[in-house]
Amino acid sequence: MIATEFLAAADPSVFTYFFLSNLAGQGIIILLAIGSVVAWTVMIAKGFELNRIRSGNLRFEQSLNRGQPLIDLDLTTLQTRKNPYATLVVAAIQAFYRWDGATESEHPKRMNQVENALQRVIARETVNYEGKMVMLATIVTGAPFLGLLGTVWGVMDSFGGVALAGSATLKSLAPGVSGALLTTVAGLGVAIPSVFGYNYLLARVRRMTMELENFASSVADRLELESR
Repeated sequence: MIATEFLAAADPSVFTYFFLSNLAGQGIIILLAIGSVVAWTVMIAKGFELNRIRSGNLRFEQSLNRGQPLIDLDLTTLQTRKNPYATLVVAAIQAFYRWDGATESEHPKRMNQVENALQRVIARETVNYEGKMVMLATIVTGAPFLGLLGTVWGVMDSFGGVALAGSATLKSLAPGVSGALLTTVAGLGVAIPSVFGYNYLLARVRRMTMELENFASSVADRLELESR
């Protein structure tokens, strides 16, 4: 009680409000702080990862446009290139040569195999592009609700204490309520930057997925033209 009165009389600050929160509120604030660290780590790491992947894809596409026909490329060399575009080309060439020696009438079947192989790679690489996004979406969705839970719990606790004391004054209610409201602030503080980061990363993933599909289509077209 003495500590609460001292903190209530102190200059208002985040730390003051934290110590005025009940045990549940403090636990939720700590959990939200951990969630914030995780969210920022995921956003920064994902941003660098997407930059690296896209740069590798663009370099590979440029080298492919200057090089020899796709059907003459060395698969062993291609398999050492660790980027989605190289994986697409390897899958397409392997599917193409499974029908080696096919007659002209079987050519559509050969190209159908190539397109199926490309679609499988696109699906797999899209999942890789979206990796860790679920964790970020969970933090975006859950942080405000955790903050609201802490606020409701803290207000309920404050009013319960007033009921037991038998008297209700602003001085007795204000410390507990201000501490309870801190959890809502913490929840929004985690969710707001996370939702901006999530939307930005999601837009980049969608753009890169579209580029992957376009590249796969161009690979299929080149293989079809080169095999005529």
